[in-house]
Amino acid sequence: MRTGLKDKHIVITGASGGIGFDVVSRFLEEGAKVTACYHSDPRGLKTLLDAFPGKLNNVSADVQDEFSVESLFIKANAAFGRVDVAVANAGIASHEGVAIHAMSIDRWHKTLAVNLTGVFLCAKHFIANLKMYPGDDASLVIVGSTSGEFGEAGYCDYSTSKAGLKGLLLTLKNEIVHLSVRGRVNLVNPGWTVTPMAEVALNDKAMVSKILQTIPLRKVAAPADIAHAILYLASDKLAGHVSGQTITVAGGMEGRVLFSTDEVMDDIRQ
Repeated sequence: MRTGLKDKHIVITGASGGIGFDVVSRFLEEGAKVTACYHSDPRGLKTLLDAFPGKLNNVSADVQDEFSVESLFIKANAAFGRVDVAVANAGIASHEGVAIHAMSIDRWHKTLAVNLTGVFLCAKHFIANLKMYPGDDASLVIVGSTSGEFGEAGYCDYSTSKAGLKGLLLTLKNEIVHLSVRGRVNLVNPGWTVTPMAEVALNDKAMVSKILQTIPLRKVAAPADIAHAILYLASDKLAGHVSGQTITVAGGMEGRVLFSTDEVMDDIRQ
């Protein structure tokens, strides 16, 4: 079944990262027009310009700065017109776990500024774009994390920033319909995924063993696994009656141990 995303205009933040780059590629393969937002380095996005001529607009923006996000949507509108879908994917995480009593206020502020305020600003200016360019259909897909569901010791800044997205989701799905009658807002919560952000942890076999003990499917997600869920929610054809929902893409992950270390190590050796 086709997604119906051909010629739709998609804005994607965090577009040069592991999940974001895959999301950009999937939308382009569906024939969509994409405004790909990166912070400082477009990385592989440059290679897609030649592969998809006239379909990709790469824009640098800082999602924690309102002027920058507003400018992103102005540039997006100028390039391809109304933004039909926004994917709020940009996020940061520290590689160092720090207990709350030792965590600096600067780290706390920085994580929430990007992961929570950045999504707020993306949503704000996406919905403002809907007011400027009326239409019946629209979709906002927010990218969170299982850390916002289960918490994560040593990373209260990250888990709090991701948990806050649920409240934003449940409010915005009621607001968006006043500007687009079939407008939808949904949340994707990835679990452990093979990305540069998770590279340090996933290179540690002992850490991977601990991770897989909580996952029934006993594997770490690929960026494509997350991208496919985002593609589904973005599509009015596939998910046109889905709004206010959270899809967790984590192999059935639970906040408890399901397998012994020996059972998991057998999977790693294979």
